[in-house]
Amino acid sequence: MERTILHCDCNGFYASVESVLDPELSTVPMAVCGDPKSRHGIILAKNELAKKYGIVTAETVWKAQRKCPDLVLVKPHHDEYRRYSKRVNEIYCRYTDQVEPFGIDESWLDVTGSRRLFGSGKEIADSLRREVREQTGLTISVGVSFNKVFAKLGSDYKKPDATTVIDKDNWKQIVWPLPVSALLYVGKSAERELDSLFIKTIGDLAAAEPKRLTQRLGKLGSTLYEYANGLDSSEVRRYDEPREIKSVGNGMTFSRDLTSYEDAKIGIFALADEVATRLRKYGLCACTIQLQIKDTEFKVVSRQKPLANPTALASELAEGAMQLLYASYNGSSPIRMLTVTAANLVEEGQAAEQVSFFGEQPIDREKKKNLETAIDSLRGKFGRGMISTGAILGSDIGLEGGHHNEEE
Repeated sequence: MERTILHCDCNGFYASVESVLDPELSTVPMAVCGDPKSRHGIILAKNELAKKYGIVTAETVWKAQRKCPDLVLVKPHHDEYRRYSKRVNEIYCRYTDQVEPFGIDESWLDVTGSRRLFGSGKEIADSLRREVREQTGLTISVGVSFNKVFAKLGSDYKKPDATTVIDKDNWKQIVWPLPVSALLYVGKSAERELDSLFIKTIGDLAAAEPKRLTQRLGKLGSTLYEYANGLDSSEVRRYDEPREIKSVGNGMTFSRDLTSYEDAKIGIFALADEVATRLRKYGLCACTIQLQIKDTEFKVVSRQKPLANPTALASELAEGAMQLLYASYNGSSPIRMLTVTAANLVEEGQAAEQVSFFGEQPIDREKKKNLETAIDSLRGKFGRGMISTGAILGSDIGLEGGHHNEEE
């Protein structure tokens, strides 16, 4: 039986929720952003009226205001976004239990087994659009296809409040002319690599030599080749199925620029401390540490390295991140944002440890683990600010007032 997969995408989610909470915002050009006074002046979302002025997500507030001086700025209300996301997904679950969220505002649905009850994929998509609009005040765009990748392309194809069907009869006509950047998991780096191979469209990618793609992009190259040729067979997870945690990260935009390695060290240790706490909560250890550095010109440098031992210790994560900082950053430009990510995760009980004759012995690492676990317990009872290092407490880089971004 041919599958019927939907991808539902809430249109301008943050801005739409704000307009539901305050209907007057739907009548003016409006954007959701971080607090400009705290230097978090990045556009997170915008409504349709703001889009007409050419305002785009992730540009700075001052640039957006130059395009539209009357732009109304709204601070984000993340609790409300989570509440509305849950409401929308509960509507999806009325049609199928195979609902897989992809971020806060997108979900895949497998409605193959629901067609006898609710009609064709398009009929189900149209019903969902109507119910979400009537019951939440939000609109969604829905892609209907025979796999997850093309369903997502469909939800992006026409917005807002639209249904697009990409089936076995029309998929080449719709999908292949699209730019390769429209395909799932084609980021800027992959796009540059593909462009160097003169691959501009998804059709170009589908006709490329798979071996050449693998040579340039590794495993991602063969995956993208399959996606471009409609060969995605990945399943839609159940809504109540535990999500596999592939990485644990924490990023922060600081209240002031970091202008020295000492500043950066304090920021990195604070981020590594939070990442380590969450790793221990999940019973996981990291085999790889990743560091992302964004300077004041919004140039981003990302690096990663394997760790000597799988770890959930803040000190070892921070040490690895600092090694990446020294190796990849020359200090010529102030730092606006840092992100520390623990990757290549393994369960704590499976973390094989290599004993060094010269380095730290397992008994020393066990003491550190016990200490950090005890700190976790105290913070759980009395709050995260209960215990911190002197360097963090004495810092003026804005660890309390900065903007955090947790990743999993």
